[in-house]
Amino acid sequence: MADMTNHVGKIVRPENEEELVLLKLVATGDRSALTRLYLLYHARLFKFVFRLTRSYATADEIVNDTMLVVWDKAASFRGDSKVSTWIFGIAYKQTMRRVTRKQLRLSPLTDLDDAGHDHDAIMENEDWVRQGLHTLPAAQKLTVVLVFYMGLTYQETADITGCPVNTVKTRMFHARRKLKKYLSASAIPKTLTRETNNE
Repeated sequence: MADMTNHVGKIVRPENEEELVLLKLVATGDRSALTRLYLLYHARLFKFVFRLTRSYATADEIVNDTMLVVWDKAASFRGDSKVSTWIFGIAYKQTMRRVTRKQLRLSPLTDLDDAGHDHDAIMENEDWVRQGLHTLPAAQKLTVVLVFYMGLTYQETADITGCPVNTVKTRMFHARRKLKKYLSASAIPKTLTRETNNE
């Protein structure tokens, strides 16, 4: 079986062929396909946006706005990236339009957490989240959210944010360095200190 883990050790699902088919149907004006795509993505998009805004209402609005853009722009998808990367890229842009740098903040790690996550690991890192991430600049914080919490690769993060892969790596490097000022190296999740290969 092919390796299904990304550079931070999280399970990565292969691109769902159904999503590509649905997006093609959306491009033809199929509303039922949009509804199905909405159901497939709502939870993931909401979690992503909520972690950045900490507002249920704002997150819900941004998710809805994102899917409206998907409806309008589905025909423009050329397959240069995964459907998920494209949709999350739209959500990222919608979020950046709605919040200021000061409003961009990370929710506690326990909020809206997937049932499959290791609860002990979550509790172990809760202090790290509270004490460290609020000190990071918005761009670095967003990168940590995408890479660490959402489990995306550097390349996927670069595609979503529209910046070079090296910029993503640099932001993670500086984020790790700043976090080490607040905690001992042993308190920082190993997944953030591990050297990664994003080929």
